[in-house]
Amino acid sequence: MSSDEIEFDEAAARRLEEKFDPEVRFRPLGPAATWITAGMLFSLSMFHYYTAGFGLLREVTHRGVHMAFVLALIFLVFAATPKGQKTLYAPSLLRPAGLPLIDWLLAAAAVVATLYVPYVFQDLAFRVGNPLPIDVIMGTVMIVVLLEATRRSMGWPLPVIAILFMLYAVYGRSAPGLLVHPGADWPTVVNHLYLTSQGIYGLPVGVVATYVFHFVLFGVLATRMGLGKLFIDLASALAGRYSGGPAKVSVLSSALLGSISGSSIANTVTTGSLTIPAMVRIGYPRHFAAAVEAAASTGGQITPPVMGAAAFLMVEFLGIPYTDILLAALVPACMHFLGVLLQVHFEAKRQGLRGLSPDELPKVWLVLRHDWPTLFPLFILVGVLLNGNTPYLAAFWGITACIVIGFLNPRNRLSPRDIFDAFVIGAKYALSVGAAAATVGIVIGVVTLTGVSFKVSYIVTSNATAWAAAIQPLIPFDLMSLATLTLLFTLILTGVVCILMGCGIPTTANYLIMVTVTAPILVMLGVEPLVAHFFVFYYGVLADITPPVALAAYAASGIANANPFKAGNTAFRLGVGKILVPFVFVFSPSMLIVVKDFSWQSFFLATGGAVLGITALSAAFSAYFVGPLNAAMRVVLVIAAMLLVAPELYSTLIGAALIAAVLFWQWTALRTAEART
Repeated sequence: MSSDEIEFDEAAARRLEEKFDPEVRFRPLGPAATWITAGMLFSLSMFHYYTAGFGLLREVTHRGVHMAFVLALIFLVFAATPKGQKTLYAPSLLRPAGLPLIDWLLAAAAVVATLYVPYVFQDLAFRVGNPLPIDVIMGTVMIVVLLEATRRSMGWPLPVIAILFMLYAVYGRSAPGLLVHPGADWPTVVNHLYLTSQGIYGLPVGVVATYVFHFVLFGVLATRMGLGKLFIDLASALAGRYSGGPAKVSVLSSALLGSISGSSIANTVTTGSLTIPAMVRIGYPRHFAAAVEAAASTGGQITPPVMGAAAFLMVEFLGIPYTDILLAALVPACMHFLGVLLQVHFEAKRQGLRGLSPDELPKVWLVLRHDWPTLFPLFILVGVLLNGNTPYLAAFWGITACIVIGFLNPRNRLSPRDIFDAFVIGAKYALSVGAAAATVGIVIGVVTLTGVSFKVSYIVTSNATAWAAAIQPLIPFDLMSLATLTLLFTLILTGVVCILMGCGIPTTANYLIMVTVTAPILVMLGVEPLVAHFFVFYYGVLADITPPVALAAYAASGIANANPFKAGNTAFRLGVGKILVPFVFVFSPSMLIVVKDFSWQSFFLATGGAVLGITALSAAFSAYFVGPLNAAMRVVLVIAAMLLVAPELYSTLIGAALIAAVLFWQWTALRTAEART
């Protein structure tokens, strides 16, 4: 199933991506507006490319220039209304270059309000906490244009959350119960959110401006110069021959492509356009084919080396090397893809689905012989990272390698216009995450201003402790201690909140909010900060395959012509690894390797238990192990999986024994059936 054998309609994929992902829902532009915005987008990419290689500007100036470009461009490339997203207007007095005059004014206001802080930065030290009237005015303008830019590029949920947090900051004295606080007047709120590094100009914007943008650009360039095609062809050659081959190709190719794209929906429409029709052709139900692609594609956000934006945010929040984050992410990411692969395999065996024939598959040696140069940029990027350099310097050399290989590779030679277009598209794809990061800065600013995270921590832990005390006497043989149960209920509550938040906002913004509000809860219970960050991140990613807003599953269902809700439910079930593994590494942190009390014994126990638990759950959900499973066997396997999550050795042994019992039960039944025939 080579990518050459199925025609890839890039325009159709782009339309599908725009339908389900508001972050790439750009409006049509006339010739004048196209050249203006393209010039600005190219300049933004060049600014980041140059500073990554030759040195960043002063922190507040670098962030200010980045945000000025981002917010101004959002008002030019994103329309204010659904009608504007589809309508191309002729230039007029009220629509210069075919864009509404109000959008030009908002873009100008965004530039002025954004660059005001770097302009007066030297004087701010003399009026901290006592802003001038002009400071309050400019801060108010900044907040208004930022919320509108975020609404246009991402929809209503995140701006509404930011507004609610600001209302809480001002009217905290009217909040119920433990959430009450003295409140702050509007100048104080503006001062904290606009003039300090605790709000809009805080850590999230800094990470996007110095790390994330560069890796988005690298992903676009790497795909343009043929790395994505190589990944798909390699996955086809390696996995296509086995039972249910196209589904396994989907999992493997999505893992490879997702490692450089970090976008669930983009990954879904890119690989899904090739793999979903092939899955349907060999007999997979349409909703299942869509679910496989969606579940596999969301894995791109947890797969090194890019991991969306979360890896770079963790570096700044935790103050640990980027290579440690990548090492910690490796085993849990493998567990996710193992869960999807196992269910794909069990489903294929249950339905008797074939693999692809040799004449339908590319040859590994031919794929590598033709396209091996496209691997160089990825090797260079990873090599520079492992050598201890900054992520943005690694991205600089990775981007440079993409340009050089693109010019030299005769099979997929890029022209200067192709490079220009890639720089423009890369900047376009980074706009929404830039606005989201600044808006999340509002949420983080309110949290630091009001101390609400401590209040939420107390509410959650007190309820979890009460539930644990009520349940613990009912558990036989003291399989779980009170402390373990308290942590378990806290994790469940935190996971549910992460999924619910993720239904309305993208993964990066969800991660930032959860790290600020809920991760401290886990840390209070003794969970290592790195582990807490990974937990909330994994459950935030789950939102892309969790109905009712499972955007990746809905995009895949558009390709498969399947029921979107059914595809979303199935994708959630296929993501069993992402559901189970966070609980495993919280109770057994050694799975993340770089934790403080790492030991190989704990690592192998945790990883082995996770493999067995994922296998048991996958078999239970698929109703097939070495043969069909009845209801009783499936219940036993689910119980076994739950026991394998617990940190105690004896619960792990009991879970493994239950799996062995089911296997023995099945093998005995199969032998009896064979003897009768």
